[in-house]
Amino acid sequence: MLTTLREKLSGWVAKVIFGLLIFVFSFFGIESYFMAHTATYVAKIGSSEISQQQLQDALNRARQQMVQSGQKLDPTVLESPAFKRQVLDTLIDRDLLLQAGTRLGVAVSDAQLRQTIAALPYFQVDGHFDPTTYQATLSGMGMTAESFQDSVRSDLAVQFLPQAISASAIATPADLDAFIRVAMQTRDFRYALLPQPTPGDTIVSDAEIRSYYATHSAAFMTPEQVAVHYIEVNAATLPAPMPPDEASLQALYAKQKDRFVLPEQRLASHILIALPPNATPAQQKAALAKAEKIDALAKAPGANFAKLAEQYSDDLGSKRQGGDLGWIRRGDTDKAFESALFAMRKGEISAPVLSPEGYHIIDLRDIRAGRAKTFAEVRTDLLAQAEKDAREHAFSSIAGKLTDLIYQDPTSLATAAKTLNLPIQTTPLFTRKGGTGIAANPKVIEAAFSSQVLKDRNTSDPINLGKDDVVVVHLAEFKPAAPQPLAAVSDRIRADILAARAAAAARAQAQKLEAALAKGGDLAALAAQVGSSVQSASDVGRNGGDTASAKIDPALLKQVFLMPQPAAGKPSMAQVDLGHGRYALVALDAVHPGDPAKMPVQLRQMYLDQLKQIYAQAAVSGFIEALHQHADIKIDVSRM
Repeated sequence: MLTTLREKLSGWVAKVIFGLLIFVFSFFGIESYFMAHTATYVAKIGSSEISQQQLQDALNRARQQMVQSGQKLDPTVLESPAFKRQVLDTLIDRDLLLQAGTRLGVAVSDAQLRQTIAALPYFQVDGHFDPTTYQATLSGMGMTAESFQDSVRSDLAVQFLPQAISASAIATPADLDAFIRVAMQTRDFRYALLPQPTPGDTIVSDAEIRSYYATHSAAFMTPEQVAVHYIEVNAATLPAPMPPDEASLQALYAKQKDRFVLPEQRLASHILIALPPNATPAQQKAALAKAEKIDALAKAPGANFAKLAEQYSDDLGSKRQGGDLGWIRRGDTDKAFESALFAMRKGEISAPVLSPEGYHIIDLRDIRAGRAKTFAEVRTDLLAQAEKDAREHAFSSIAGKLTDLIYQDPTSLATAAKTLNLPIQTTPLFTRKGGTGIAANPKVIEAAFSSQVLKDRNTSDPINLGKDDVVVVHLAEFKPAAPQPLAAVSDRIRADILAARAAAAARAQAQKLEAALAKGGDLAALAAQVGSSVQSASDVGRNGGDTASAKIDPALLKQVFLMPQPAAGKPSMAQVDLGHGRYALVALDAVHPGDPAKMPVQLRQMYLDQLKQIYAQAAVSGFIEALHQHADIKIDVSRM
């Protein structure tokens, strides 16, 4: 049998089969037959995926923005599925806009990218873009110039379609007139505030209290609470490192000398004759002919290059500035533009230069020779960097040792504290809604109530509170949720029962009076029956900003402007729930539209601009909604 098998495997048929198998494995990888593909995305938009890390980064940015804006953070909200979904939706919208832009041929030019980055204030010195500051800032952020430029280019691409749609929004004077008639509308009405009737039964028995307590037991629970011991390592609070000596600074300067080189820069303007993506030979020929004609005009005696750029350039970002591109270094533009620019002499105008954007006519206005900054010029920066590096190194060392020690002994913080000479601190008791100090941080709250800390009584994994700031927590005290004693809440229950009876009586009274009004009853007479009186309000606006409406309950005012316009000689009637068992009867007598002629011209223009913004926002929202409807979007809630 084995002999037969060997003979069959050595024949030409077997060789063909093995050849096919080798071909398949070489193209698709043999591991694909043994490894299952596991999806890891949180959301998938067509073929594009949003990873868990991308969502987490976006959540962190959202929380940081809320902190910087001074908002009080509610940990339960920040960790809620609704908040995470809100942030995820913004990422999905961004992805949809990028995909739509790609389909429509949206491209961010190098000139536009360069101008955007140069205008960012944190890259400027004395109001001008500074290349050294740019490189140093990116280095501090842990980014390369290429990755930062890709990020900015992506942001600009996302903004392009919404900006284009917004720019197309139109609000006409007729739209504004219609808006004024509604927004500035005033109304005349009469109303009677109904006094709360006394419930027929004001005695609450002990049996009713016990029954209410049993039925609403969840409302009378004290929430579970924890207090934690913690060790925090923060680079900012570590002992100041010994300042480096001159020799160390000189060595650092020699090592990083390339960082302090001011590269050659060239001050340029250009005129762009744009080409569409995948331009045909005929389109390229026409664009070149136009560029050559403009190039001849630019080189003519007495020509004004800036005016020619304003007239002919297709680069919307620079044409209004006469084609000015500012100071350019190597690497700032595409290779074709760079090669031509750095081969020119000062005052020279180039022949048309082809790039992916189209044909450029370049005017080289000035040159700054490159040079290296001296040690004296950068000594302060070197000293700050050396101290920062020393502090970060100390932080990394201590944080790493802390991590090792708590993993070696997760049952206590004592060993880590003693070994590293770090204090053990303790928080007051706090709930899942957070407390003060580090107990207000959502990550700390999540760790404190985790199974690892709360149930297993182990030290948490290191928690990053920020850059160079880490903390570990260990349970100090736990108070489980517990029902409050009946005796402690009986008065509150009695008040709740009486309030419910009073609200029911007030609602029944209001419904009875409203029914009488509907049958033709007189408002003043009905109000008098319950000890109330009718008040009149004339020419009252909807916004509550004027003197008359400022005295009226907001709930009442809102209902007045929801009521239908009265028929001639017959007011509209309604009862209004003002909340907390309070009711009112209302008779709407007249509606007065706003008068567009009474609005000052300047205020009218301001409202017209605001109306255009509203239309623009609605158009952008509608566009994004349409993208949602036509996209294949999958969301995995379990990975959020």
